[in-house]
Amino acid sequence: MTIRTRGARGILTALASGAALVSAAVPATAADGPAFLEPAQLPPHPSSSWYAGPVTAGQPDPLPICVGAALPSVSVHRAYWTEFDTSALQVTVVERDARRAADFAALLRKDLAGCARHLESEYPDIAATGRYYGKVDVEEGAHVYGIHTTATWGASDIALFSVGRDGRTVTVVKWSQMGTFRDAPVKDFKTTTRAAVDRLA
Repeated sequence: MTIRTRGARGILTALASGAALVSAAVPATAADGPAFLEPAQLPPHPSSSWYAGPVTAGQPDPLPICVGAALPSVSVHRAYWTEFDTSALQVTVVERDARRAADFAALLRKDLAGCARHLESEYPDIAATGRYYGKVDVEEGAHVYGIHTTATWGASDIALFSVGRDGRTVTVVKWSQMGTFRDAPVKDFKTTTRAAVDRLA
């Protein structure tokens, strides 16, 4: 196996499991930051309940694909999972002011819009396709994206991302599992995104 292939496998692992701009954000702790999604607010899984880990200060590990490079050390995150291959992640950053938060959200959106092209240029073993699913009308707005990847060794993964903002707080939600765009619960994920941004207040 080549080094390039190992790198591509790591990228797909990050896509399936759960990443970085330097942002001048206000340090936040898991205890005093904005509220996070409850498991029941994630898109329903046909065969499993959702489970959630603790709200944790710092960057998630592994960093999520597409947006992970932009997440500052003052991020706060929570991981979610089912009994099968579906997982989710929410990451929240509290900025110093609304202007910085708007700039940070715009950077995350740019990263997501260019993610498929970036993956294909960096990892020839991966074919990637991105889609923009539109805006969710909540607080200062949220935007939803999809990324599908296939690998030369047969892996196929689908992920949905959203970036939302309320004032000086930005949140990213990611849902992922094995599959294609046909398996992506876009309508339910938009409902999840609305709930995530509503809870920032």
